[in-house]
Amino acid sequence: MNQQQIEPRSGVAFTLNKGDLLTVIDPEGEQVADLVAYSQTDIREVISSGRTLDYASKLFLSTDDLLYSNRSNVMLKIVHDDVGRHDFLLTPCSSDTFRIIYGDANPHRGCFGNLAHALKPFGIEPDDIPVAFNCFMHVAIDGNTGAISVQPPLSRPGERIVFKAEMDLIIGLTACSALQSNNGSFKPIAYLVSSVEEQLAMPGI
Repeated sequence: MNQQQIEPRSGVAFTLNKGDLLTVIDPEGEQVADLVAYSQTDIREVISSGRTLDYASKLFLSTDDLLYSNRSNVMLKIVHDDVGRHDFLLTPCSSDTFRIIYGDANPHRGCFGNLAHALKPFGIEPDDIPVAFNCFMHVAIDGNTGAISVQPPLSRPGERIVFKAEMDLIIGLTACSALQSNNGSFKPIAYLVSSVEEQLAMPGI
């Protein structure tokens, strides 16, 4: 098991096999990571914010909650969570995000562009990228008006969220590129994949 690092404002893609554990770590604190997932056997089956929130009957997901696909199959289970506040509401930031919200004349490609680049070798096109599960993101919702606001993440340095793969998956993962989401700075994200075989070899497992 080797811990990998995603540099600020970048992204990666990799595979998980059923039973693997994916640990997403916020090394420095207050940094969001966008996560998307696809079935290895059919990339048209993709993680679904709508299905997941519908079946969970709640907005905020944590330990023991399930992340569903657009075909109502469980893709990932959250098996450990240090933070307890993540977002499954807002789509990955993009060059259009920075143009429309921030007024950038020369916008960064954002998490959307980073995911598109990382997932391209798997045959996944930009139009196939869904709303991401935003690890560590903190979106506040006004109970009266429904207005939303992006607040600083609650994650502290070294805190993590751990997922178990419930099917063979392709994962896209970023270190988010939006200043507002990360309390005004860009930091790395780390991740670790442990296979079933490695888990069985761990003491006490």
